[in-house]
Amino acid sequence: MTLDRRQFLAGAAGASATLLAGCAAPAPSAAPTALPSLVTTPAEVLMPKGKAPRIVVIGGGWGGLTVAKQLRRLAPQAEVVMLERNPVFFSCPLSNKWLIDVVDTSFLTFDYLRVSERHGYQFIQTEVLEVDRTARRVTTAQGSLDYDYLVIAAGIRYNYEAWFGNDRRAADAARARFPAAYVPNAEHVALKRALHDFKGGDWVMNLPPPPQRCPPSPYERACMVAWHFKTNKIPGRVTILDHKPRIMPIGAGFKAAFDELYKDYITYVPNAQVQEVDPFAKRIKTSAGDMRFDHAVLMAPHQAADIAWKAGAIGTNAQGKPTGWADIEPRRLHLKRDDRVYVIGDAVGEVAPTFRFYPKSGHVANSHGHIVAGYIAQRLAGKEPELKLPDNLCYMLVNGSPREAISVQFDYTVNAQGVIEQQQIDDNERRAGLVAENFRWAGLKFEDMFA
Repeated sequence: MTLDRRQFLAGAAGASATLLAGCAAPAPSAAPTALPSLVTTPAEVLMPKGKAPRIVVIGGGWGGLTVAKQLRRLAPQAEVVMLERNPVFFSCPLSNKWLIDVVDTSFLTFDYLRVSERHGYQFIQTEVLEVDRTARRVTTAQGSLDYDYLVIAAGIRYNYEAWFGNDRRAADAARARFPAAYVPNAEHVALKRALHDFKGGDWVMNLPPPPQRCPPSPYERACMVAWHFKTNKIPGRVTILDHKPRIMPIGAGFKAAFDELYKDYITYVPNAQVQEVDPFAKRIKTSAGDMRFDHAVLMAPHQAADIAWKAGAIGTNAQGKPTGWADIEPRRLHLKRDDRVYVIGDAVGEVAPTFRFYPKSGHVANSHGHIVAGYIAQRLAGKEPELKLPDNLCYMLVNGSPREAISVQFDYTVNAQGVIEQQQIDDNERRAGLVAENFRWAGLKFEDMFA
């Protein structure tokens, strides 16, 4: 509706009257209203502790869901409580395919409450505020609860401080306007809308420095965006600003896809460390040059989720500075200074001097969930845990028609010195068979977490 001058002046007069009324002496405050019994505050006890041992799981991703379900199976005498701020599960793995409608939303989403009722653990949708490891207490927006064991499966945070310092306005602008979409699920909706509304121009994607969530995924996303441009004849070009000196992992497979399928749509720039980002002017400055963009997927460096910091779980380097990742025993997956607190999935810190970090993937988080559920169940039974190692397998779609994928596998062993070693196997030959394998893998993982 367009306002005319008379309407505008009338509205202004009303606003002035309201402002003047606001300058009058305030009315006496009313007596505080008693809250309904189910409206709780962080200061209250959310769940009184019973006699059964209680395991609290923070985070309902691939790791948190797995550990909660497996604990109910392996330690039925224990009370298991999963805390998650989102009302439904949305899978980051496979979400790049969702961007171009290879899978629909129902394929990636599951109902937390229904799943928890099926498997007998308690699901509480709430924001976790604090962890007091001395008191073994978790404080949420709805109240506090005590634990015997705690599992932090909260994923990552974006380290916007590396770009913007304490400029929250710039950080919020980058997150809202150019989301990285590596934290589910509103960011994914915003990214998909931006992609399908894009009419042409420069689409920029920067890759964060390692370690990062799902290292091959940004390359897959670039392929999906380029395929969308190519298929729909959108005059756009994707520029990949890679912090690393070359494409990795699955370097040969992605390079072939860039050169053979998208040579007119993808420009790959290595050694492009981000130096400055301006989300308002749409500019990014890197060690490989500066760019203006029409749209961007701005991926700030990754760190362990906020709650890992609040729990005092973050390690320090030789200079005494925070590493950004949980300081865990590499094979036992509990904190080095607190064996009642386990960390699984993306937040896990360095585990070996050579490859350093496990891949921060859904597959590894799911594997960690199985391992830690077994560890806690054995400890509750008075046994020494049988140590195990995860594995990893990732499939990346590089062509939408015909649908073709590549893959990477990681296997882990322990050498004679007790150090974890990694073997990486890249499958660079894009083919339809790997797409079928990817969907079989997804079906098995979803069944493992939800069925």
